[in-house]
Amino acid sequence: MAPAAVGAASGERGLKRLVWQKLKLSVFDDCRKEEEEWKIIILDDFTTKLLSSCVKMTDLVAEGITAVENVYKNREPVPHMKAIYFITPTKKSIDGLINDFVSKSSSKYKAAYVYFTDFCPDDLFNKMKSSCSRAIRRCKEINISFFPYESQVFTLDVPDAFFCCYCPAVEKANAKDAILEAMAEQIVTLCATLEENPGVRYKSKPLDNASKLAQLVENKLENYYKIDEKSQIKGKTHSQLLIIDRGFDPVSTVLHELTFQAMAYDLLPIENDTYKYKTDGSSGKEREAILEEEDELWVKIRHKHIADVLEEIPKLLKEVSSKRKATEGKLSLSNLAQLMKKMPHFRKQITKQVVHLNIAEDCMSKFKSSIEKLCKTEQDLALGTDAEGQKVKDSMRVLLPVLLNKNHDSYDKIRAILLYIFSTNGTTQENLDKLIQNVQIESDSDMIKNWKYLGVPVVVVSSASQQRRQSRKDRSSEETFQLSRWTPVIKDVMEDAIENKLDSKEWPYCSQCPAAWNGSGAVSARQKSKTSYLDDRKSGSKLIVFVIGGITYSEMRSAYEVSQAYKSCEVIIGSTHILTPRRLLDDVKMLNKPKDTACIKEEERQ
Repeated sequence: MAPAAVGAASGERGLKRLVWQKLKLSVFDDCRKEEEEWKIIILDDFTTKLLSSCVKMTDLVAEGITAVENVYKNREPVPHMKAIYFITPTKKSIDGLINDFVSKSSSKYKAAYVYFTDFCPDDLFNKMKSSCSRAIRRCKEINISFFPYESQVFTLDVPDAFFCCYCPAVEKANAKDAILEAMAEQIVTLCATLEENPGVRYKSKPLDNASKLAQLVENKLENYYKIDEKSQIKGKTHSQLLIIDRGFDPVSTVLHELTFQAMAYDLLPIENDTYKYKTDGSSGKEREAILEEEDELWVKIRHKHIADVLEEIPKLLKEVSSKRKATEGKLSLSNLAQLMKKMPHFRKQITKQVVHLNIAEDCMSKFKSSIEKLCKTEQDLALGTDAEGQKVKDSMRVLLPVLLNKNHDSYDKIRAILLYIFSTNGTTQENLDKLIQNVQIESDSDMIKNWKYLGVPVVVVSSASQQRRQSRKDRSSEETFQLSRWTPVIKDVMEDAIENKLDSKEWPYCSQCPAAWNGSGAVSARQKSKTSYLDDRKSGSKLIVFVIGGITYSEMRSAYEVSQAYKSCEVIIGSTHILTPRRLLDDVKMLNKPKDTACIKEEERQ
């Protein structure tokens, strides 16, 4: 008999906790209705990533799971055991299921409990039904096809959407429509998991991707809440969903950030949230650390400025060390490594601090060697003012020292050139050509030129035709570090949305917006008063922000900062994927090149 189920995975929070609770209820508890016994769970690549993002193996064991298998791979038959198939409704995954039950005598498992992440197309469902219906005890769609990356951050894990949505090639129009359709379905599963039917809004200019996606989401939300599990029509809730094209704030994508998480992912080779380091200097054994929310210290310091982090971690280490009376003299990574060898029971208490101190020191090493000089230039260009608040009169004069400095690599120079162009809302063709030639980046020039496909002005006919700089909130009274004065535009948007200050022409609704958000005082006698509506909104509304084409770590941080400031409204931010400046520039460079492998999502559904 399987053990009794336990609660949600320990240490998980927010979106991750919600997803695990829904999986537990819709899959594991559902299986247990018949009888409690050990089972095997079969996953595909998507659901493997989804499950691992919000649950540990110990939690699966507690749910009566003895083994986790991949539906695509050859597996040994276990005919006396039942299997849970948690898969995406794609041809490849369903074929894997069918192959496990080709005939009664050769069936791999005693029975199958099938759970799809989202809607299964009729042709694939009928194929499965005609091939192995005798073995299927359950078949349900649970509507989770997004990844909870952090407690307030989600992704759709479709980085190829960037190419599909912004590639100028006409022949990619069908691929673009298909990827927008698939993204809309995924966003609806997020809303369903949150049990929200939000008012959908979008940024109206400069491209139409946001308006197209917003309308698709609105239509699918309407259909979903007509045929949801409870067969009840759910009206609009007091939440908003804002959909935005990536070009709305190009500055935040290329600026060097000095908050801990954003800085680390920009400057260090962190892959799949895994940081590699050595505790005993260059000759020591290489270790790995996963940067995740189960690490409470990471959650505490990830959004802090690097200067604060470098001050805080040594304090924590000294506290622990003094309690143990185990260290003397100067605190260093090598001393801590020796301490951990001498006192194994002490290891767990300081391993996390050592990891983050390593990350901070690695970041500072890069910062001191070249980034520090860049940061002042970048901030001045991005804001149009210097640290004293004086207006920058000649942006080119600010830019030139960076371009002439041989210590900066081509990526950093390109980032500086882009900030110059963004700050002036475009430059002349003659000026752009000179910049590219003088810096000798001809082979990478498309990293600059292709921003036009994102609706960002790059080349203007003359300096007289340049648009005015976008007006921003005055944050001069806020305490900031001189090299971190820039605030992502999305933070302004989040605050304005919560305060009901978004311009309805710039941010149209796809449908009649909820009264709690439209600022209207007109309500019928049967409705609550405006005051009551605002009270409702304050009692736990959500603002969901979705960016087509990737979000930055600084934008993720903004969601937490705004939620903290406006405690009545939780901000959840998501995108097709998460960006780092270097990867984004590589993607921008490819926009005018042929890419046969783009839009994998649609191919999978064939």
